[in-house]
Amino acid sequence: MVTDRHVPSSASGIRSSTVFVVDDEESIRLALRDLLESVGYCVETFGSVREFLDFRKPGGPSCLVLDVRLKGESGLAFQQAMARDGLHMPVLFMTGHGDMEMSVRAMRAGAFHFFPKPFRDQDMLDAISEALSKDARRLETEQGLTALRAAYDSLTPRERDILALVVRGLLNKQIAAQLNVSEITVKIHRGQLMKKMNAHSLADLVLKAAALDIGPKPGEPHT
Repeated sequence: MVTDRHVPSSASGIRSSTVFVVDDEESIRLALRDLLESVGYCVETFGSVREFLDFRKPGGPSCLVLDVRLKGESGLAFQQAMARDGLHMPVLFMTGHGDMEMSVRAMRAGAFHFFPKPFRDQDMLDAISEALSKDARRLETEQGLTALRAAYDSLTPRERDILALVVRGLLNKQIAAQLNVSEITVKIHRGQLMKKMNAHSLADLVLKAAALDIGPKPGEPHT
């Protein structure tokens, strides 16, 4: 690693972020901890994948700096296991034995970056800053979906029925006929579900329904 660094552009939010480092070489772990803490990151280091998995992860954006070759373990295999187990955070690989084939495999499996050792400190800092920004966007999206699912769960069965028909493009009178209720009843329920879903327009409601996978599937008619 080469010293030549400045505080990353995302420094205003780095204290709420965590960088995890997994490397079986203590000298590498200590060097990365010193580097990252020098610009304000919260850093957790581990000598093995098992130590990392056993650690209780804090909330907030995070990323993993992972050595490809660990004693008795493969960083690439662990990356694939993370994807299967739903452990979502950007992975930045480092290796002293890397080659083009290994880099391609890592990137195809979803790695955020791949660093052959030695690497420039600033390159690592820049990549970590980008990785944490990406993870922050992911968390924001997931939190939005959680709130959206809670809003949908608050709907009554009748409101859910009407929502499904509204996003299919049916008019109030068509919905009323299909559900065998009056048009005024449909209007009342429709107004209530719009409020509960915090939808400001029909287009907004349709987008939110699509995020919840409600509505016609590709190729199905809308009416």
